[in-house]
Amino acid sequence: MRYLFITLLCLMPTLSHAGIAKDIADDPKLERRMIQLAEKVRCLVCQSEPVSTSHSDWANDVRGIMRDKMKAGASDQEIMDILVERFGKSVLFDPPVDKETMPLWLAPYILLTLGALGLLYQLRKRKSLVTEANLSVEDSERAAELLNSTKDNQV
Repeated sequence: MRYLFITLLCLMPTLSHAGIAKDIADDPKLERRMIQLAEKVRCLVCQSEPVSTSHSDWANDVRGIMRDKMKAGASDQEIMDILVERFGKSVLFDPPVDKETMPLWLAPYILLTLGALGLLYQLRKRKSLVTEANLSVEDSERAAELLNSTKDNQV
């Protein structure tokens, strides 16, 4: 009885059949077009993951909307306009430059400039605090002696 059970357990993987993964759309060209367009759309649920690779329910819904609109004959730009209208410009990986998105485009340059100005300010402040030590002739000779004696000891 035990050998029969072990034999059945060994045969279980051969009895299972996974099948071939199919595109969700019937038309492979339509599916490729949808994936290319979905690469440009940001998943709002995930952390900046494209809709094409996201497994969230929201991303599945957006891909479904894209497929439906493509089957209805909508162009890629019309589909993107529909998504922007529904979800806002934050759904795009590359939002257009306009007065609404201008702070997003300018923020890195402004922060970089502020950082450079802060660095220059700190360097100038540090330079004014550091004073050069003027050594007397005796101190200079003593320093030279010490340096020469350490060189002799190292050799």
